[in-house]
Amino acid sequence: MLKITRKIEYALLALRHMQAKEFGTVTSASDIADRYAIPNEILAKTMQLMAREKIVDAVKGPHGGYRIKADLNKITLTEFFEKVEGPLGLMDCYFDSGCVQIDCCTIRSPIQKINDSLRKMFSNMTVREITSV
Repeated sequence: MLKITRKIEYALLALRHMQAKEFGTVTSASDIADRYAIPNEILAKTMQLMAREKIVDAVKGPHGGYRIKADLNKITLTEFFEKVEGPLGLMDCYFDSGCVQIDCCTIRSPIQKINDSLRKMFSNMTVREITSV
């Protein structure tokens, strides 16, 4: 089943939540986690990842938290998915040729066509389209 992971879902919820705030407002991961019933530790790690990827700024201190840093109109969903979760592919052989069936696989080519279509679709959508309030 093709579906968005929880980490991607939580990251998008957090970005949408931050977009609803006044520009530049800092929001803590625990505030977001509480609001959407997300496990705090998982969201904190997701926010840290987005900070390393320069999607959000991490603000330290007693009133610290996160605020959006990147222009979400310039990040495609493909880029976002890959920054948060890694390579986007229906099957591992799309980005890793270590599969033992690679030489005799009869479905790799058709699956790659599907994967290419999905990547193209996600590359034509921005994070802002998903998270705009």
